[in-house]
Amino acid sequence: MNWLITRASFRFTLPGKATLALASTLALLHTSPTLTPLFTSLCRQHLPQTEIFHMVDESLIQQTIAAGKLQKVTVRRLIGMVESASMIGVDGVLVTCSSIGPAVSLAARLFAFPVIRVDEAMAEKAVRQGRRIGVLATLRTTLEPTTALLREKSAAAGIETSIEESLCDGAFQAVLAGDTETHDRAVSQALAELAGKVDLVVLAQASMARVLRQMPELTVPVLSSPELAVLRTRDLLGAACQAPQCSARNLEF
Repeated sequence: MNWLITRASFRFTLPGKATLALASTLALLHTSPTLTPLFTSLCRQHLPQTEIFHMVDESLIQQTIAAGKLQKVTVRRLIGMVESASMIGVDGVLVTCSSIGPAVSLAARLFAFPVIRVDEAMAEKAVRQGRRIGVLATLRTTLEPTTALLREKSAAAGIETSIEESLCDGAFQAVLAGDTETHDRAVSQALAELAGKVDLVVLAQASMARVLRQMPELTVPVLSSPELAVLRTRDLLGAACQAPQCSARNLEF
């Protein structure tokens, strides 16, 4: 497991030279190091007062792909990573891998701070906006839990939806090998085809969001998870840590 620590804090000066740090701390748990720049940028934009650090364990997704499904041992390992973050004193954890989303939902019930699933806000928005929803993924281990999450959110909202699935075989392997051109071309082609069949498309993996910058305007909305997840995280951290009730980590007198 590799950790990259970046810091951003906000200090408020009180009379008598007291300095109160109102910054919250967020751990971002990834199964690919390629996502750390994207989420660092989004956190700087939307969570400028929050200290962030990244925890990366690629074996979590590799183990899931090899097994073809999320295993109990992977669930336990994810919970162990969240526990490690809790020992540092975080105010929240954002898990950026959709393939292990069900494990995140379980972990969220075990800790007092928010443990956020990267695709949850996206799924909630999708069922509000579309009745025919397309799901595009580059891994079956991501396609299935994303589809299940959409059905869950649809049922909870009392909304009937139909879901059209599309899987880009080989695209994920291409991006892991550094061949982003092949990945982006395959995803773009599949996205254009899927958009003609549905009211709205969701990109099942955070790594797919990059293709939207290269696509011409599509006829239907396309949702990706990274920015929506960071915005949801901002809301949850704000609710849990509001000044003056927010914990004062750095008091200097």
